[in-house]
Amino acid sequence: MKIIDLYIIKKFLGTFFYAISLLIMIVIIFDISENLDSFIKNEAPLKAIVVDYYINFIPYFINLFIYLFTFISVIFFTSKLAGNTEIIAILSSGVSFRRLLLPYLISAILLAILSFYLGNFLIPQTNKARRIFKNQYMEKLTKDNDKNLHLQISPGSFVYVESYSSVLQEGRKFSLERFDGQKMTYKVNADKIIYDTTDGSWLLKDYYERTFDSTGQHLFVGSEKELAGIPLKPLDLYRIKDRFEEMNFFELNEVIQREKRKGSIAYKKYEIEKHKRIAGPAAIIILTFIGVALSSRKTRGGIGMHLGVGLALTFSYILLMQISTVFSTYGSLSPVVASWIPNIIYFVIGLYLLKTAPK
Repeated sequence: MKIIDLYIIKKFLGTFFYAISLLIMIVIIFDISENLDSFIKNEAPLKAIVVDYYINFIPYFINLFIYLFTFISVIFFTSKLAGNTEIIAILSSGVSFRRLLLPYLISAILLAILSFYLGNFLIPQTNKARRIFKNQYMEKLTKDNDKNLHLQISPGSFVYVESYSSVLQEGRKFSLERFDGQKMTYKVNADKIIYDTTDGSWLLKDYYERTFDSTGQHLFVGSEKELAGIPLKPLDLYRIKDRFEEMNFFELNEVIQREKRKGSIAYKKYEIEKHKRIAGPAAIIILTFIGVALSSRKTRGGIGMHLGVGLALTFSYILLMQISTVFSTYGSLSPVVASWIPNIIYFVIGLYLLKTAPK
């Protein structure tokens, strides 16, 4: 590395961490003022507020805005370099524009690795404590589903539960049906089901069971029966808001595969989250090059002009990501395509801007 590389890397990373640190403090102050009533009303302990909520809030916030502040940091300090004619001096000394991009690439890769680690491993871990605090002192993240729950737990197997209590971990009016094509092969009904946390089985109360074979129908009636080996979990019967926030990369993969085996389309929102966690770090590198291409030219508008254009591009990226996510969740758009469409579009924009940037 040359001195100029270390100089640019220092400017890049220094501006990024300084800017995001300032904003974190501002956001925490606003968040305290907004949630102070909830803390007082629910008698939240000071230690829990500081340690469980706000310290665990910092990695989440950094990763939430890392694309925006990477872009702003690049535009801010590169515009200053251009305004002070430092970039002109660097290029005039024989350094090519492509070579000038190397320290930017190194810095962007470091931030992309940080973002990947935060989003896939650290934040899911810190979110567990933060969400427990939030559920206890701010808003209920766990909510029982409405009555009359119908779901497919595996191909050809369907479950019906009239109601389920997440607190008691028991349901009322349970039914399990299995089909071979259009033909029913098994059915069991029970007045009550209770989840056994020790071995993951379900206990049926006051049940009657029917099996079908070539000889006809067979009926069994009893007061209690253990139902083991079915891919039904209590989490399938009630809702936890944004449950994927607590899942690391490998846990997300497990849930996606389980939902696919069940034949459920619920896997989409988890697959979107998985690919967003991969596409996000790639976006940091793409937006870095766009920022360099935009702000390396000395213009009359200065930093203000560059920041205005940069913010417009960044927010349009976020908007495009949200739109594609909605189309994938509720439409037929593939989660992979939805997560990578913004990156593909802005990669093309970045190539064009780099080609037209002053050399």
